[in-house]
Amino acid sequence: MTNKDQTTSKAQTPEQLETPEAIEGEIVPEEEGVEMQAEAEADVIEEMEAAEEAAETVEKVVTEAATAAEEAEGAGEPSPEMTALIEELKEARKAADEARDHALRAQAELQNFRRRKEREVAERIALANESLILELLPVLDDFERAFEAIPEEDREAHAAWIEGFELIYRKLQKILENQGLEAIDASGEFNPEVHEAVTMAPSDEVESGHIVQEYRKGYKLKDKVIRASLVSVAE
Repeated sequence: MTNKDQTTSKAQTPEQLETPEAIEGEIVPEEEGVEMQAEAEADVIEEMEAAEEAAETVEKVVTEAATAAEEAEGAGEPSPEMTALIEELKEARKAADEARDHALRAQAELQNFRRRKEREVAERIALANESLILELLPVLDDFERAFEAIPEEDREAHAAWIEGFELIYRKLQKILENQGLEAIDASGEFNPEVHEAVTMAPSDEVESGHIVQEYRKGYKLKDKVIRASLVSVAE
């Protein structure tokens, strides 16, 4: 029972390891926090292994002692001392089971903790990508407006220049598409989940509630709308 108490008093839960502040009691740089988190996880694993080993040792001793007590009990009426020893052995067996259960639960909690941290890291990376891509979208807008503003009479005379800029535009567009960027379709019926109506206008070309014109292209990043399309909707 002493081993169990010592193991339990030293055990740390994953919640205590979630931040560097919880480990050291103060704010530390991120790279140091990662290193301390790894060290703390190693400590928890070591303690779980020690708890498991202690539980196995106690279980072995208890089993041998219980067998000896049962043999002594079968030889005749057990003395009060033997009865007390049997009860103590039962308590020791219970303590060993609790220690093993504690080790298993700590291991499961650590695995959940690791999965949660991996998910948080992935979410932080996705958020960083989203912020960067949002800053690059106006560059795409500028390219598209520039191409639309080129006078027809200048297109042939400056075809090489225009082709070069179109190549840069397509290259940037391809890079963003590889990161999961997708343009939102701004045709057909108005969808408030991906479109933002800035005006309502009468139209003989489309039905009421359908998009008449797109003013600014919208985008999704891996199925998440990061910028809605600005459109005009038919009355």
